[in-house]
Amino acid sequence: MPKIISPKEAASLIKPGHRILFGGFLAVGAAERLVDALIEKGTNNLHMIVIATDYDQRGVGKLITNKQIKSIQTSHIGTNKASQAQMNSGEIEIELIPQGTLLERVRAAGAGLGGILTPTGIGTIVEEGKQKINVKGKDYLLELPIEAEFAFIRAYKADKHGNLIYNKTARNSNPTMAMTGKTVIAEVDEIVECGVIPAEDVITPGIFVNYLVRHGE
Repeated sequence: MPKIISPKEAASLIKPGHRILFGGFLAVGAAERLVDALIEKGTNNLHMIVIATDYDQRGVGKLITNKQIKSIQTSHIGTNKASQAQMNSGEIEIELIPQGTLLERVRAAGAGLGGILTPTGIGTIVEEGKQKINVKGKDYLLELPIEAEFAFIRAYKADKHGNLIYNKTARNSNPTMAMTGKTVIAEVDEIVECGVIPAEDVITPGIFVNYLVRHGE
């Protein structure tokens, strides 16, 4: 059963150098309260794994603006001027990964796979330095799993066992990130008694969730 903690307690678990998976896309489904607590704590030299770096003052982008991020694996930085500027100046290292490949690499880590094979990126700079494998006459890139010590997840509702449901498109990458982080912290609007959420509605099983944080705290 996950422990219910405050945003401040959640931020205190993060140390310099940690790798963090962030759910959400363009701030939709981002764990904003956890991000704010991490900014207040000031922990830096972090590695971020996220679909998009959101905006300068919204979502995970606030951590980049505050210069707490050392490196990022992402698919989209076009709406965050801070990430663009810091990449161009060499302050931050950014690996741009096709979105489907990024999530599949994260999922592979959570599923215990040694990697995935994808044709995405063949014949482009994406294939540089990567192993090609030919299957039935077609070339694929071997993409390795992406692991992380922590995952910051934003869900709509949790029960006390940590079973999660999401609000519409806020579901996006959160379930995938939740299955992969070694320690998963879920920010939720509401925590209900076990059995209130029908089993068939559960998207992320509580076995993946270590901590719950109420969004309003």
